[in-house]
Amino acid sequence: MSVDRKSFEGPDSERRLRIDLAAAFRLTARMGWNEAVANHFSAAASADGRRILINPRWRHFGNIRASDLLLLDIDDEGVMSRSGAPDPSAWCIHSHLHAAVPQARCILHLHPPYATALSSLADPEVKPIDQNTARYFNRIAIDREFGGIADNAEEARRLARSIGNHSRLMMCNHGVLVVADTVAEAFDDMYYLERACQNLVLAYSTGRKLNPLSDEIAENTARGWESYRASALAHFEQLKAMLDEREPAYAQ
Repeated sequence: MSVDRKSFEGPDSERRLRIDLAAAFRLTARMGWNEAVANHFSAAASADGRRILINPRWRHFGNIRASDLLLLDIDDEGVMSRSGAPDPSAWCIHSHLHAAVPQARCILHLHPPYATALSSLADPEVKPIDQNTARYFNRIAIDREFGGIADNAEEARRLARSIGNHSRLMMCNHGVLVVADTVAEAFDDMYYLERACQNLVLAYSTGRKLNPLSDEIAENTARGWESYRASALAHFEQLKAMLDEREPAYAQ
């Protein structure tokens, strides 16, 4: 699914994008998916994807405002030498992914508890045991070559190769990464991915044998999910409405 790239041009569109991305940070903190002042989100702020918004270095997700987000050019080689530079890992991963992965208009990288737990197993596959897990049947790329903190170009290039034409990446021994056309769709996908991993981890914790769906039913369910874009947008708007009431400062 693609969007009109012209919608990313102009000050009004950047303002809307800032508000959406700030909302995603605040909501992530509310859901307990963030980790201290680590992890990072970004979104393309230009039609060509070369200018991006990204969170400032070492800022807690629960404090981020729309005006705090950094607007950076991924072709600017001097970014990391300036004061106010982003986290090295954030810039390394996100600048390379925006450059190399066309579907990466919005990129969310997290270490949420259940997805990270699953990523640490010898078999990190999200097995289709229910409706939520079936959403991801054959639709998650898996990177099994964790090499430490991603602060070098080769690590970032490897992650870009690993995700390929997928929109989700299970980063073994690390966490997860989701990309989408919009912040709303990326957030909704991260929400369901963490819920799916929670369901699977809880099923594993019983010590009983799993009862996975057949490939046919799992594939049919996954295809059904693909028609729910409107639901993803509505979900995010409802969550933003709650933020507007309880934490309006996020949009400043």
